[in-house]
Amino acid sequence: MTKIKFETTLRDGESFLTRADPLLRKLIRAHGPCRLSPNWRRSPYESLVRAIMYQQLNGKAAATIMGRFIDLFPGSRFPEPGLVLAKTDEQLRSAGLSRQKLSYIRDVAAKAQEGVIPTHRRGLMSRTDDELIELFTQAKGVGRWSVEMMLMFSLGRLDVLPIDDYGVRAGYTKVKKLDTMIAPKALALIGQRWAPYRSIAAWYLWRATEA
Repeated sequence: MTKIKFETTLRDGESFLTRADPLLRKLIRAHGPCRLSPNWRRSPYESLVRAIMYQQLNGKAAATIMGRFIDLFPGSRFPEPGLVLAKTDEQLRSAGLSRQKLSYIRDVAAKAQEGVIPTHRRGLMSRTDDELIELFTQAKGVGRWSVEMMLMFSLGRLDVLPIDDYGVRAGYTKVKKLDTMIAPKALALIGQRWAPYRSIAAWYLWRATEA
């Protein structure tokens, strides 16, 4: 999908969600046009490494570690798998990586070098979300959430609802003024009315937590 077509589809999605659900209509009016903006240059390999970096960390801390990680590879926008595997554990941990995340990133790099995880985007558009989730979760430390973030923020898939994401659940809970956090299965059921634009709905639910 081209960037121009993506922007047009976002507007179509907003119109659909405005008609489909009063809750989304309220959020769209409050927050304006959806600004979901995928990074069209990122490969699945890079996206998954970045997702691992951000697991269980706030954005600022994760960004600092990511910057230190990339600095270990001068002259490289993002290190290729072979370069990552060539570094010692001590070198990689100097960026601030935990031993667990280090093992996850090494496994993603190894699977990318083997060809299991693509280092390019060719051929991915013809594969379904579920197919890609099944493929990429073969890597250690890569769960469904990590792949869903890649689908949304790298591949620009517009019908992804990360029901296990705390922010998405918190946003819905806040707007509906529920006494307890909505359960993932309940959110999945409710989210059926938002298809095929569930990624846009998720973006607005994230915004709801910021208000």
